[in-house]
Amino acid sequence: MANLKEIRKRIDSVKTTQKTTSAMKMVSAAKLRRAQDNYEQATPYSNKLKRVVSLLSSNFSAEDHPLFAQREKARVAVILITSDRGLCGGFNSNLCKALMAELDQNKIDHAQFTTLGRKGQEFFKRTNHKILENYTGIPVTEHRDTVQKVVQEHINKFEHNEIDRVYLAYANFISVLTQEPTIETLLPIEPSSSEEESLDDREILFEPPAEQILDTLLKKYAENRVAVAWLNSIAGEHGARMTAMDSATKNASELIEKLQLYYNRSRQAAITGELIEIISGAESL
Repeated sequence: MANLKEIRKRIDSVKTTQKTTSAMKMVSAAKLRRAQDNYEQATPYSNKLKRVVSLLSSNFSAEDHPLFAQREKARVAVILITSDRGLCGGFNSNLCKALMAELDQNKIDHAQFTTLGRKGQEFFKRTNHKILENYTGIPVTEHRDTVQKVVQEHINKFEHNEIDRVYLAYANFISVLTQEPTIETLLPIEPSSSEEESLDDREILFEPPAEQILDTLLKKYAENRVAVAWLNSIAGEHGARMTAMDSATKNASELIEKLQLYYNRSRQAAITGELIEIISGAESL
């Protein structure tokens, strides 16, 4: 049985941990609000751009632009967005496991990875997949430049037939309690799955030429999808950390109550033992 001093030190240690988790919860709550606002502001434009490009993909083929070329999934590249820091529950591990299962299901054993975030790099460096580039600690002010660089590299490889497909993997922020692992095809550009949009067969006239417009539009579309996914992932990270730290704070409170009860009982037992010794000594006299 632990002595009273050890129990007291354990209680103090748990209280210190509780203060830390409570502070982290409040910090994540403040950051979540800003991250959620950034994501929501970017979403309407992203949705409209996605709809336009989806409609165009129904009317064009690889002959019109190489980014529409549908190929076998032999050579696959993945842009994986995770967080740099942990302490956010299963936010990163759930996404990495879902991506691993998706690759295994499609019998992809050697994908090329570009990871935005340290946790994704740590997970997949122990697998057969190859990590070409890893971006960690990127400040928000440099996100745009990083996205442009990453997307342009993948577009160049796709156009030069070095890769056949590019996946975008991130945790989709649904609510504070729910972040859903999401794996989408970034390249090639695929037709819309919506029946209403796919039925639009109107003739499209371009000025300037379609090739010139598509080059700019499709590049901007790919960059926008990665950028919005990154904003989405940041909001999800803070939501997951807020939930995890709230749970940790409550668990610490319950542990403190149990330790305090154990401390009181141990203290009472020690006092009772001392009283018995004193009474036994007095009676022996």
